[in-house]
Parts: sequence; structure tokens; C-alpha cells
Amino acid sequence: MTVTALIVAAGKGERAGGDVPKQYRLIGGKAVLRWAVESLIGHPAVQSTRVVIGQGQQELAAVALDGLDVGTPIEGGTERSDSVRAGLAQVEGDAVLVHDAARPFCPSAVIDRLLASLEFHEGAAPVLPVGDTLARVGDSLDELVDRRGMVRVQTPQAFRLDRLRAAYDRWSGPPPTDETTVVRAAGMKVAGVEGDPALEKLTLPRDFERAEQWLAGRLSPRTGMGFDVHAFAGEGPLMLGGIEVPHIRGLAGHSDADVVLHAITDALLGAAGLGDIGDHFPPSDLRWKGADSSLFLAHAIGLLRARGAIIDHVDCTIVAEAPKIGPHRQAMRARIAEIAGLSMDQVSIKATTTEGLGFTGRREGIAAQAVASIRMEHLK
Repeated sequence: MTVTALIVAAGKGERAGGDVPKQYRLIGGKAVLRWAVESLIGHPAVQSTRVVIGQGQQELAAVALDGLDVGTPIEGGTERSDSVRAGLAQVEGDAVLVHDAARPFCPSAVIDRLLASLEFHEGAAPVLPVGDTLARVGDSLDELVDRRGMVRVQTPQAFRLDRLRAAYDRWSGPPPTDETTVVRAAGMKVAGVEGDPALEKLTLPRDFERAEQWLAGRLSPRTGMGFDVHAFAGEGPLMLGGIEVPHIRGLAGHSDADVVLHAITDALLGAAGLGDIGDHFPPSDLRWKGADSSLFLAHAIGLLRARGAIIDHVDCTIVAEAPKIGPHRQAMRARIAEIAGLSMDQVSIKATTTEGLGFTGRREGIAAQAVASIRMEHLK
């Protein structure tokens, strides 16, 4: 059975507040939409993934989906059902998983249960029992509603693709809130499988607070260390911490030899268990000859963000007799924060000497040692 995931992200999300639609707001440093896509695209049963976005959201989507294999985003319509129809017209396969981007965390086990149910039903949806007392409300609480047999219906919802298309072709009612409504109205059977609290929908500002807390509970603290050294050579410029520091000599290296950015890059890669700078930018590759080391740091940051990592702090100690670092410390912090997408209070730069001892004491070069603190899930 070939399965396509169709993620609907065309809404405005105005009730959630913020400056952008809720699907593009960040949770744990990553867009809600990206979390939703990654939770489905990584499942072994999902062969392809497509995303439906709203009109004028192309740039936001491009940033949120950078590096993900989702094809060209499909433009949706005014109502959610219009967006689903637009998506169904462009997907292929035997089955489709229709998912709301506002439910960013989808456990793999839920997908397993949904697809298994398609062997016996035209569709399946994750559901959770209602544990609270239900009542109608006007100016005050009114009659109670019997909660026996009541469930809350979540997404993703799985359907045989041809059956869902046929059901939408027959639909003539008001805009439905989900696909189970359409399929059941066409006389087809929809199975209810066990849902998951992680699939709670993000609607109001407090929902984002809850999501951040939930995500933080899944992350483990990690620490990485980085060290780099380069010898003085030539007339410069001397690059340190992403800025040019006035000095009579530069540093020798395959790139621009910025020991500060190199050490911080290695610390971040080490914290995430992603090797070192040489693995990603080998000195044997002529593309990196004389390269701006900000590219290396930005690459490491991108790798960590893609894995949902939260960078808490980076600290670097520069070991050199000269030049004096103090006058340039704030500019370095600002530049590193800019490259890494951090605030300045998350970046520390210190300097020391070796009291005339060793190669730095003899003014033969500069060394840097960095420590990075992050939080992330274990890589699978």
C-alpha cells in the first residue's frame, strides 16, 4: 500500500495570536509546520508528503520547510475543506493521511494503528475518550450532555484515497471540519483507533505554552566541547569571532582560520553527536579554501535546529598574548549571536594568556576552547 501524507497548513490561525499564522510560529526553535511534517515524513510507511498552504504564504513555507522533501507547496482555499480538496487533486497512492499542521507532534504508533485499520475500513481516525463532564452553555451552564460513548476526534486521519475523493465528490453540505464527516456521510465506515494526548491541537496562546512545556519534558541536556588552534602567518586580516580584528598578522588555515567560530562549531556538533568540523568541511575540499567560517557555524546551527535542538548557551575562551580581545569582545558576541540566531546573553567570550608559556606564549598563534549547552531528543 503506497501512502501519501497531506498536511493542511492554509489557515490564518488568528486566535493563537502572534505576528504570523500559528503554523509558522516557533516551538523549541522550529516552526509548528516543520514539526508536523517531520512527524509524518519520517515514518517508514509514508512514501511521499505534500503540504497545502494559504495564499501569500510561500515565503513563510519556504523557510519552515527548508531541506524537507515535500515538493512544491499546494495553494489551498478559504475553507479547510477547500484546501483538502486542492491537496487531494495533486496527490497519488493507495492511501492518504490527512493531517492538520496545528497538531505538530504525531507519534509513530498512531500512524501504525491508522494504516492497519485501512485493511478493514475505508477510513480511520485517532480518538480520545472524553473525561470531563459535558454541558451546554449560554449565559450560564445549561443541560448536561451524556458523555458515554463520546470521543474527541484528532488527526491525522487515514483513508483509501479513491474512497475519500469519491466522498468529497458527493458532499453537498456546509464546510466540514474534518474528513470523517465527509466519508461517513457517504455511507462509508470509519474506524476509531487510540489517539494520543500529544496530538492536542494548537488554537489559543496558552496552547503554545503547553506545547513548549511538553516538548521541554522530552529534551535532555547535552554539553559539547570544541578546541581549535591556528598559527600566525601573513599580514591578515585576522578573523576572530566572525569579525576582523586589527593586528599585524593573520592566521594560517584552509578557511579564514577563525579559531573562535571553529571551536564553537565543534562544540555544537559534539553536543549533538554529529562529528566535527572536519567531517562536514574537509580541508581536502577546495570549496572551503579561504571560506568565511560563519558558513561553518550556520551549518551546525541548521543541523541542530532540524533535529529540534534548543541551544541554551555557548562559551568560548580565547588564548592569546596578542591582540587584546577586550575591545572587541562585544562585537564578537553580537556577530556570533547573529549567525546562530541567539540573544547576546546566550553567548560568552573570554580571553586569557599562558603567561608567556607554550606556542601562544611565544606569540606563534592563537587557540580557542568552547563549550556549548543544548537540549535535544536522542537521535534515532
